[in-house]
Amino acid sequence: MNAVLAIFSGVFIGSVLGFVGAGGAMVSVPILLYIFHFTPTQATTAALAIVFLAAFSGAIPKMRSHEILYREAFSIWGIGLVTNIGGSALSKHLPNSLITTGFAGVLVLAGFATLRGPVKAAPEKKMPVGVLIAISLTIGAMTGIFGVGGGFLAIPILVLFFNTPQNKAAGTSLLIISINCATSFLGHHGVWHEVKWGIPIGIGAIAVVVSLIASHNTKRVPVALLRQSFSYLLFALAIFTIAKTWIFHS
Repeated sequence: MNAVLAIFSGVFIGSVLGFVGAGGAMVSVPILLYIFHFTPTQATTAALAIVFLAAFSGAIPKMRSHEILYREAFSIWGIGLVTNIGGSALSKHLPNSLITTGFAGVLVLAGFATLRGPVKAAPEKKMPVGVLIAISLTIGAMTGIFGVGGGFLAIPILVLFFNTPQNKAAGTSLLIISINCATSFLGHHGVWHEVKWGIPIGIGAIAVVVSLIASHNTKRVPVALLRQSFSYLLFALAIFTIAKTWIFHS
C-alpha cells in the first residue's frame, strides 16, 4: 500500500512542480505528515530532498529553451543563504506545533500568491536591489524552517512587478527551488538519520519523471484553471493542518 501511495504522491508532486513551477513542498510536507505519518521535522527534511530532485528535473527543459533568469535565481539563493542556513539550524529546536502552524500560514500566503490576476504585456524590468534582498531573505527563511522552496513567492513578483513572461518566471522559480532546497537539505544533516528514506526516494524518483514531462507540456494546459485549483487546494491543506495541530492533535 505504501508503494502505491508513494507512486500517486510522486505523480501529484511532479505535476504540480512541472505545470505550476512552484508548490512542490506545499503538497510534499502534508503528504509525508498525514499519509506516511512522518514527524514535522522528518517531513520537512524529506520534502527538501524530494522537491530538489523534482524541481531540478523540471528546470532542465527550461535551461535548454533559455527560459531561466540566472542572475536573479543565483542572487536570491546567495543572499538568502544567511536565513536559509540559520532557519535549518533553528528548525530542529522548534516545537512541532510551531512548525506546522507556521507551515499552514505559508500555505495561505502561497494560495493568495497563486491567485494572481492576468499579466499585461510590457517590457521586462530588472529587480531593484532592495526588493531582491527582501525576497531572498524571506525565501531563505521559509526554506530553512518549513522545507519549502519559495517559488510561490518568486513567481508572482517576477510576473506582476517585473513583467517577466510566465514560462521564464516558472523556469527561474524551479532553479531557485532546486538550489535553495539542496542548501537547506545539507543544513538538516543532523536529522537525516531519523528519516526512513525508502518512501521519499520512491516519491522523488516518480516526481522527477513526471516533472520533466509536465515541464515540457506547460503550454498545452489551461494554466489559469490549474492555478485557481491549486490555490484552493492550498487553502484546504492549511485548514486541515491547523485543525490537525490544535483540534485533533490528541
